[in-house]
Amino acid sequence: MTGGLPVDGFLRTEQLVKRFDGVAAVDDVSLSINKGEIFALLGSSGCGKSTLLRMLAGFEKPTSGAVVLDGVDIASMPPYERPINMMFQSYALFPHLNIWDNIAFGLKREGMPKDQIAARVEEMLKLVQLEAFAKRKPQQLSGGQQQRVALARSLAKKPQLLLLDEPLGALDKKLRERTQFELVNILESVGVTCVMVTHDQEEAMAMASRIAVMSHGRVLQVGTPKEIYEHPNCRFVADFIGNVNLFEGELTVDQADRCEVTTAHGIVNVGHGISGALGMAAAIAVRPEKIHISRSKPAGVTGNLFTGKVREIAYFGSYNTFIVEMAGERTVKITETNTTRHDSSVITWDDQVFFWWDDTAPVVLTQ
Repeated sequence: MTGGLPVDGFLRTEQLVKRFDGVAAVDDVSLSINKGEIFALLGSSGCGKSTLLRMLAGFEKPTSGAVVLDGVDIASMPPYERPINMMFQSYALFPHLNIWDNIAFGLKREGMPKDQIAARVEEMLKLVQLEAFAKRKPQQLSGGQQQRVALARSLAKKPQLLLLDEPLGALDKKLRERTQFELVNILESVGVTCVMVTHDQEEAMAMASRIAVMSHGRVLQVGTPKEIYEHPNCRFVADFIGNVNLFEGELTVDQADRCEVTTAHGIVNVGHGISGALGMAAAIAVRPEKIHISRSKPAGVTGNLFTGKVREIAYFGSYNTFIVEMAGERTVKITETNTTRHDSSVITWDDQVFFWWDDTAPVVLTQ
């Protein structure tokens, strides 16, 4: 997302560039982040998200561009002068200090009066619900508790901006899922503006109010989790966020209320036009959960109806995943919710099946 920015963004990056040995790790990134927002930088390793976060923190100096926080360009300001705190994936807690002193550490270095330090630390312990653990050492706490201590220490100085670097990366899957909601509730109750870096799509979708998807140093799309998932603007975003089936083809019909993309496996009908040029390359993106599957041909369905053979089945409790092979060895992933415990029409391996989707399900991608 580059070009003009809203002037009222609490945090803005303006055409931000960072080069290492002539190679752009961050390439012309312009973002506008609202006050009180939880904003995620999402991408795979090497996409530039951590370098961008380090420039916000002041640990890396931009090659060019500006970082504006509350109307002040802080790009050349050293880290210790910025009203920003950063929480690292490792938490970086002091093992020789108890939890109370870990949270108080930054306040003591600032020279805050003792009574104010005590009040602030107690406030933070209450915020993260760790009052009973104040005298324990970090190694005596669980991973989730250590994460909350690190958050309390980061918030104690009341920063204008909080930066989170893979905040839940050190936790196991189940604890990470539970902690996501705890972390969001704490951040929202404080009202701090937060920018987080993650490679975990589910984490970004669960925690952030908006997401910037990055690849090769550039921001490809910015939007709410729903916008990113339901309306990806390019093949990379569609494929990176969640699961998707992509069918390559060309635009053969384009009207105001409908269009058609002809693929190697048949014509796909879409319930809206795209104002494109006939014959142009286009891809159809269909999410697995939007595809219906049956052993018998569905009555009344004429468009977007295909056939194939079931090659793989995975049971995940709340849903099943089917890998269906079409002609030409093309495979399609389909997920189906399990709504009953006993189903007499169970689809099994090597079944010949029909699958289809509504014309509102596909997204047409031209990039």
